[in-house]
Amino acid sequence: MTAFEPEKMTISQLEEQIKYHDQRYWDANAPEISDADYDRLVEALRKLDPGHELVNLVHAVTVESSGKVRHAEPMLSLDKAYSLEAVLEWANKYARSPREILLVEPKYDGISAGFDGTILATRGDGDTGENISDKLPLIELEAPGYTGKVDRPARGEIIIRNDDFKNLYSSITKKGGGTYKNSRNAVAGIMGLKDISGMLIQKAKLTLVDYRLISTQVTLEELPRRWEELKLELAELPYPMDGIVLKFADEEFRRSLGSTAHHPRGEIAYKFTNLKCRTTLVGIEWSFGKNCLTPVAQLEPVDLSGITIKRASLHNAQNIEDMQIMIGDTVTVERAGDVIPYISASSPGLFRSSPWITKCPSCGTALSRRGPELCCTNRDCPETVLFNLLAAVRNFGIERLGEPTLRKLMEKFHITKLHEILTLTADDLMQIEGFKERSAGNLAREISKSRQAPEANIIAALNIPNVGINIAALLLENYSISELRALDEDTLSAIPGIGPERAGAIVESFASGGEDIDRLLAVTTPLRQQNSSGDAPTICFTGKMPEKRSFYENLAKSRGMRPVDTVSSTLSYLVAADPASGSSKLKAAAKFNVTILSLDEFLSGETPELPPEEKPEEPNAAWERGELF
Repeated sequence: MTAFEPEKMTISQLEEQIKYHDQRYWDANAPEISDADYDRLVEALRKLDPGHELVNLVHAVTVESSGKVRHAEPMLSLDKAYSLEAVLEWANKYARSPREILLVEPKYDGISAGFDGTILATRGDGDTGENISDKLPLIELEAPGYTGKVDRPARGEIIIRNDDFKNLYSSITKKGGGTYKNSRNAVAGIMGLKDISGMLIQKAKLTLVDYRLISTQVTLEELPRRWEELKLELAELPYPMDGIVLKFADEEFRRSLGSTAHHPRGEIAYKFTNLKCRTTLVGIEWSFGKNCLTPVAQLEPVDLSGITIKRASLHNAQNIEDMQIMIGDTVTVERAGDVIPYISASSPGLFRSSPWITKCPSCGTALSRRGPELCCTNRDCPETVLFNLLAAVRNFGIERLGEPTLRKLMEKFHITKLHEILTLTADDLMQIEGFKERSAGNLAREISKSRQAPEANIIAALNIPNVGINIAALLLENYSISELRALDEDTLSAIPGIGPERAGAIVESFASGGEDIDRLLAVTTPLRQQNSSGDAPTICFTGKMPEKRSFYENLAKSRGMRPVDTVSSTLSYLVAADPASGSSKLKAAAKFNVTILSLDEFLSGETPELPPEEKPEEPNAAWERGELF
């Protein structure tokens, strides 16, 4: 398993990782790393680029709303800690004495919202939220001394009580069928509905818990002694929680500490980690991935923090060996940060059997070890070819081409190589089951556009072991693709970050796949990588454009620019599909004197120079004023 080391990543690598995991968490509702690991990514970026917009970005769950609402008082996120030591470090930094009183409160796992007496709105970006007042018929308020209709001002979290989820939601079906897996998914799902009548008929119930409802006082000097006791007390509450909020009890003092663009200084969130349970390993499923097979544990169903766990990651073959795991063993399952469960320990069961397979489930070829992985040695194995192709088209940004369609293309046209995909036409795609004229045309245009690809994407699409886009970009800092193909192992090994193992894989891949590389280069227009640093011009895109956003971002990267998602005073260029639309990003760009380009101007490649007087100011000044969009 590749080590997770954010501290060794570059700015561009950290950007890529943070954006990817933001999408998995906030849009797909399917996180792949723990909150703690995500925060390590952000902290690593903060150290390299304190003024980066991703460092202080306030996220929010996507909801169906009736419009934007400007908060009278900002609803910011909270800074995070993962240990008592980190909490004490924060408290000692600001406390006036060891007798400073702290409030200890639950950190509810739901959607932050506020009711001003008329409108219920989400936190949104902290300054502007979404009007979700149409969801009020489903919501009950729990506030100090009151439980009932939401009829008075309150700031809190929309959640589903543990008892309500257990008793009500086992029989409540979501839109499209099926029941909700956990209370957080249920809250997010219901907030995303345009029509809640189905939920009302099923008697679904949500709760807005006022943040002031449960609050325990403790002095700073008492906190270490009472820490475990306080955690146990909070764990017995009937609310879904993912941590503890600590704040200074003196509100005037707390407010005097001010805030960053992201969080108030007088509060902090301690995040729960390493939730555990024990169960029996009943089997192992070996699933295909790029270049290897991945073991997935099949478990005797067990409840962990309100969620039924049936499967868990075993990472790779080496992990099974190291832990001496066998089918029938009792295993410890963890969900660090409330994400994908994994096996952290095991003890021998009464009846044990081997977890190993010796032949490929797809082609029957004998399997072999390559480092920590179990691999099929047959390069023509249908599943290996499929998943290598899938990885390649993703590197080329062909988002409409997924696994089911790839299987059909392989069956119909006997496609096994990326260059064969890049030559497909709309007429070809019309021969595939399920494709109509419009869908075939859309995919054909996306394939056509993808042929103009950054060199790093082309290298990554070769599926060289341990060489993704970031490593490819590193290789291309001083060499072109043709020059790289002529380098020997010693020269490649000397490049920082490559080493002998990668160098050997690169040389072998170039030698064995030379003909395929020639054919790929023949049907693409490689965009030469320009060296850039953290000082590279930043560029943002707004409005509906003819192609996927990734197409324009890749083009910008090939010109030495750094694509970003937000408009701030540090932005260099904003590209607008319609410069006259008056969108919020255009208004912000005008406010900060950001250079605005039409899409045609950007595509022409003649990007105007930034006048010295219009270059972005030092970033910290804008953040301290809260100018983050």
